Amino acid sequence: MQTHLADFIRDTPEGREAEDILRKCVHCGFCTATCPTYQLLGDELDGPRGRIYLIKQVLEGQPATEKTRLHLDRCLTCRACETTCPSGVEYGRLADIGRHVVEQQVPRTGADRLMRMALREFVPRSGLFGAALAVGRWVRPLLPRGLAAKVLHAPPAGVWPAPRHARRMIVLAGCVQPAMRPVINAAAARVLDRIGISLVEQQGAGCCGAVKFHLQDQDGGRDDARRNIDAWWPAIAAGGVEAIVVTASGCGVQVKDYGHLLKADPDYAVKAARVAELARDVAEVVSAEADKLKAVLAVRSVARPPRRIAFHAPCSLQHGQRIRGTVEELLTAAGFELVPVRDAHLCCGSAGTYSLLQPELARRLRDEKLSALQEGGSECIVSANVGCIEHLSSAAALPIRHWIELIDENVTKPT
Repeated sequence: MQTHLADFIRDTPEGREAEDILRKCVHCGFCTATCPTYQLLGDELDGPRGRIYLIKQVLEGQPATEKTRLHLDRCLTCRACETTCPSGVEYGRLADIGRHVVEQQVPRTGADRLMRMALREFVPRSGLFGAALAVGRWVRPLLPRGLAAKVLHAPPAGVWPAPRHARRMIVLAGCVQPAMRPVINAAAARVLDRIGISLVEQQGAGCCGAVKFHLQDQDGGRDDARRNIDAWWPAIAAGGVEAIVVTASGCGVQVKDYGHLLKADPDYAVKAARVAELARDVAEVVSAEADKLKAVLAVRSVARPPRRIAFHAPCSLQHGQRIRGTVEELLTAAGFELVPVRDAHLCCGSAGTYSLLQPELARRLRDEKLSALQEGGSECIVSANVGCIEHLSSAAALPIRHWIELIDENVTKPT
C-alpha cells in the first residue's frame, strides 16, 4: 500500500513505524473474515481493512472526525486479523498509533471523557480497586443488575508456598486480578513449587500498563512499565531470576512488549528489553517442565475420571502471544477431556475495558462465545485471562476458572 504521510508525523518514530506497517498491507481482505466486529456489524469500516484506511487517511493529513474515532473505538484490538494476515501486518501497533493521533485531533467530551478518565485512574490502582470491589460485594443485592453481574465473589487464594527452591521466578501481581481472582497466582505458585520452582511477587510492581496505554494515556502506560522494571530489576540484576511469569495473558502481551514501548528511553531501553525477554506466560513455564509435571500427575490422577471441559483461548494468548495448543496439551495430560469449541478464534468481548466502554457489542460477543463454549456438554469452562473469566462469568451457566487452578487441584490435592 502506497503512503504519503503528512509532515506532522512523517519523520517521527511513530510515523516511520506506521509507514512500514502500512506498506505491508496488500488490501487482500482476509482479515475481515476473522474480525468479530465486522461479523457483527457488516460494515467495512468496522473491520481491519477499513480501519487501516481510516488511519492511513488521518496520517496523510485528512482531519479525523468523531466517526473516525467511533470505528476505531469499536475495535477490540483482539489481533485475530494479525493471525490471519498473510503479509504480517502488525495491526495492533498501527491501531495504537492511529488512535493516539485521532484522540489528539478529536478530544472527548462529557460522559465519555469522564468514564475513560475514571478507568485510567481507578483500575490500575490495585489497592483502590480492591477496596471498591469489597464494598461492591457487600452491597451487591442493591446494585443494578448489569453492575451486580460484574461484582462476583472471589474464590479463596489458599496457601502460597514459602520460597524454598534454588530455582526462582517473579510473578506479576497485576491490578484487578489480586482482588477479583487471588487464587490464580496462588495456584500457579503451588504448581511450580511441586516441580521445584519458587514463585514470588515483588513489592512495588503493579499494573502492567495496558489499561492506561490503550485508553490513550500512553505516557502513563510507559510509566507503569518503568515502575515494574524498577521493582523487578534488583532481583534480575542479582541473578537467579529465571523468568517473569504472567498468569493473565492480556498482561503478558504488554510485558512482552516493554522493549518496544521503551526502546527510545535511554535510561530504560536495555532493562526493558531484558524484562521482555524474561517474560513468560505461565503456560510456557509449565509446559517447559512438562516431564516433571506429568510424573506428579501420573501419581495424582490414578482412578480419577476425566472431566469434560471447554477451553476459551483468550485473544491475548492465541493472537497476541501466539501461544496455541499449549494449555490444551497440559489439560489433556492432566486427565481432562476437552470438548470442541466452535469459532474458537473469536473474541469473547472482554478486551480490557472494552466491555465497559462498548457494553452492547461486548454483550453480543459474550453471549455468542458462551453459546459455543456450553454447547459441547462441558462441565466447566477454563480460560487464561482474568478479564475473559470475569466477563464470561457474568452470564455463564457453568463455572469459569483459570486453567492453572485445575492443574493445581490435580497436582496438590490427594485423590
